[in-house]
Amino acid sequence: MKTNLAVFFGCSSVEHEVSIISAVQAMEAMDREKYTVVPVYVAKDGNMYTGDALFSMKNYKDLPALLSRCTRVFPAREKGEVVLMDAAGGFFKRKPVARLDVAFPVVHGTNCEDGSLQGYFEILGLPYAGCDVLASAVGMDKAVFKHVLAAHGLPVLPCVTFTARQWAEDKAPILDKIRRAIGYPCIVKPVNLGSSVGISKAEDDGKLEEAVALAASFAGEILVERAIGSLREINCSVLGDRDACEASVCEEPVMSDEILSYEDKYLSGGAKGDKTGGSKGMSSLKRRLPAEIPEEKADEIRDLAKEAFLAIGGQGVARIDFLMDTADGNKVYINEINTIPGSLAFYLWEAAGLPYRQLIDRLVELAFKRARTRQNLMFTIDTNLLSQAGDLGGAKGKA
Repeated sequence: MKTNLAVFFGCSSVEHEVSIISAVQAMEAMDREKYTVVPVYVAKDGNMYTGDALFSMKNYKDLPALLSRCTRVFPAREKGEVVLMDAAGGFFKRKPVARLDVAFPVVHGTNCEDGSLQGYFEILGLPYAGCDVLASAVGMDKAVFKHVLAAHGLPVLPCVTFTARQWAEDKAPILDKIRRAIGYPCIVKPVNLGSSVGISKAEDDGKLEEAVALAASFAGEILVERAIGSLREINCSVLGDRDACEASVCEEPVMSDEILSYEDKYLSGGAKGDKTGGSKGMSSLKRRLPAEIPEEKADEIRDLAKEAFLAIGGQGVARIDFLMDTADGNKVYINEINTIPGSLAFYLWEAAGLPYRQLIDRLVELAFKRARTRQNLMFTIDTNLLSQAGDLGGAKGKA
């Protein structure tokens, strides 16, 4: 019997379009002998849609026309199973559209990759691939991620964080702290976005104010860290869970500027040879694969990638991005983790000898493994508390 595999993608995120590209890639790679693939597109307004038209990338050029060919749905638990219910019609006329065995989230950014969607799956009791709620939340918040890694003794650059409101109310002490603790040049980032959105470099107070304004337009909290002058960026993926994980080969993205941009990642030649006429997501990024670094340095990065993955309690596939300071003996710093990386980092695993189809199989296996483990946990205790409850004695009850 085939497994009903629901691919969730889209959501209210600035990385909405990237999610669509990654999801269509993944669905094309899935083994249809093993899985009945159910696409679930989450629009920016939160409504969910399913339908065969969602499988083709070319259909997304006209989104209203695409959605008119789809069925609006919502997940629900019915008779011990999770199903997609047709959202149209009255309450008593609604009917299941598809039964779901496991969710396969291919989402990027806030309101989805940050644990929001994972929490929804937890409430439904639906097994899902990838990191759980806590690991997803930690991985999305760049400041919290740094603090967790530092607590584990892993190398990260020091940073200063503050809210957009704090900056607006009194920027002077924040500026002073940045000058003393970080200095110029520095990198300014939204604390919880990916795909290089809202990131810029500042060489002085004036440029810093411009960079903060940009970052604050995307997120309520901003992070500032030292800019490495002689920089090489190295990426590595990790696959597994807390019991066992392995690292892929390393890659070195080719940047058009000092910062790897959104355009570098997703608009660097994906249309060439692409029958859909669109980007191929992170797989289109210009890169050196494997990275041209000494083997001992690659081993160091692979080990650090696994340690970072384990430090946040990762599961599934993640990509860890590193900064290498060539002016300081090629010293390596862990930059950030992508708990659902663009294109699921399949190109790193294919280079390591694991085809995309088998990578997906591993992710599904890990999802069911976690679900089996949680089924053995106890979620109730026999106190019979409600049967003993009488008059609560007002809004606050009795002490």
